[in-house]
Amino acid sequence: MDKGQLENLYVVKGMSAAEIAVYLGYSIHKIDYWLNSFGIIKRSISEAQYVKHNGLSDPFHIKSPLSNSDQRLYGLGVGIYWGEGNKRNLNAVRVGNTYAQLVKVFVEFLVKICEVKLRNIRYGLQLFSDVEESEALAHWQGALNISRNQIMPTVSRIKSGKIGTYKTKNQFGVMTVYVFNTKLRNWLVQQLVVPR
Repeated sequence: MDKGQLENLYVVKGMSAAEIAVYLGYSIHKIDYWLNSFGIIKRSISEAQYVKHNGLSDPFHIKSPLSNSDQRLYGLGVGIYWGEGNKRNLNAVRVGNTYAQLVKVFVEFLVKICEVKLRNIRYGLQLFSDVEESEALAHWQGALNISRNQIMPTVSRIKSGKIGTYKTKNQFGVMTVYVFNTKLRNWLVQQLVVPR
């Protein structure tokens, strides 16, 4: 086995050890042996999964330098994530809200500052049981300028109850924006750390 060939396949092209084994006609144990012998550091399971789903490059890139309007959008986006984002999910950026303009600004932040492609942004809708699904979908599609196929097929429902004025605040449900990317999620969480 040639070290250069193995480095090219594993490091440069991002193939897995299993894919290299099939490609070269060796057992995976032999590929693991050569990786170790040549001092090529193997990816962790989470890194391997990331490369499998995203390739060697990230599907996002943080814009730099930021213009004055970009800085304002950056501040809004990070602030929205701080206040409305789900920080417990380790594998995705998730922000949900009932207010379409807030969701729209966060999507603009993802696209313009984080340079996430629109095709990588997914939406999930949660409705109370007394909200009309077709009406809510039409509202969110129009407000966010998205198609029905961008909204995940399962529209979840929760039982409504006597909880004050929720109906006026939540007449179209909660729309959640998702970007399934661990590195982007970690970058956003790091933006929340206040320097001392």
